[in-house]
Amino acid sequence: MTGYQGPERVFSGIQPSGDMHLGNYLGAIRKFVDLQRQYACFYCVVDMHAITVWQDPKKLRDQTFHIAAAYLAAGVDPGVATVFHQSAVHAHAELAWIFNCVARLGWLERMTQFKDKAGKDKERASVGLYTYPVLQAADILVYKATHVPVGEDQKQHLELSRDIAAKFNHDFAAPDFFPLPEPLIKGPGARIMSLRDGTAKMSKSDASDYACIFLSDDADAITRKIKKAKTDPEPLPSEPKGLADRPEAANLVGIYGALSNKTDAEVLGEFGGKGFGAFKPALAELIVEKIGPIGAELRRLEADPGHLETVLMRGAERAAAIADPVVREVKEIVGFVV
Repeated sequence: MTGYQGPERVFSGIQPSGDMHLGNYLGAIRKFVDLQRQYACFYCVVDMHAITVWQDPKKLRDQTFHIAAAYLAAGVDPGVATVFHQSAVHAHAELAWIFNCVARLGWLERMTQFKDKAGKDKERASVGLYTYPVLQAADILVYKATHVPVGEDQKQHLELSRDIAAKFNHDFAAPDFFPLPEPLIKGPGARIMSLRDGTAKMSKSDASDYACIFLSDDADAITRKIKKAKTDPEPLPSEPKGLADRPEAANLVGIYGALSNKTDAEVLGEFGGKGFGAFKPALAELIVEKIGPIGAELRRLEADPGHLETVLMRGAERAAAIADPVVREVKEIVGFVV
């Protein structure tokens, strides 16, 4: 953060482009709950990012409420953290344009996620998909956020945010105006893999219904999915090194450890030498115990979209109260008449 002297703040967001699953909870949302007591936290539903690829408008609205409900059901307190949707705070888009004029084309060309998402036909991808890392930088820096929870796939984008902040501060002779945000590594359970392929990240877009445990799944669905989870014929090893070439086994052990706050070694100390016939029922029972109440609360909240809209709008007002003055200062710094 160099010499930045402002308050410590956290920003993070999730796209409303599908139902929340176990990987989202263990990799992100659970961390949000912990962080809200340590920092001033801004938790956003990044609906502007979602439309970089086509979204059905009605589904986008429904999914926005779904993400908000998932935050609250998991334990995010909107009276403590600021919970809002991105498009309701116009400062994000305003700062993104200014940052588009600060960022360099070569920086964006190095972004690997665009190459992955656009595929071979990148000429047909939206301009938004190409430039959304700049909007992501604006999301973070419009609150002068000092910390961002990140996974491996977002580290490059956080580096871009730091580069944009540093270049703005330098180009406009405004030292330490923007902080250089630091990553908050998510720790155990940060990368949950597919139940059908231990080498692929758990994803809501997986072709198999059995690859992903959704937060809204009931006990029967969770038990069924764990029962059908891909494994191998060997019993669980007694030490973590025995999981090295067994991605599916490693994933299930990792899920158990993340939900029980145990290391892989501790899980294997309990289950090492046992087959999956013994381990899977124990894992399913643990998931039902930990995720079941969240799913029930998620369903209750989704049944009251009026309440969720109120939460989001109040959060947007709180967010704008921080973001709007930052954008006004930025306009003055770059020479706009304000």
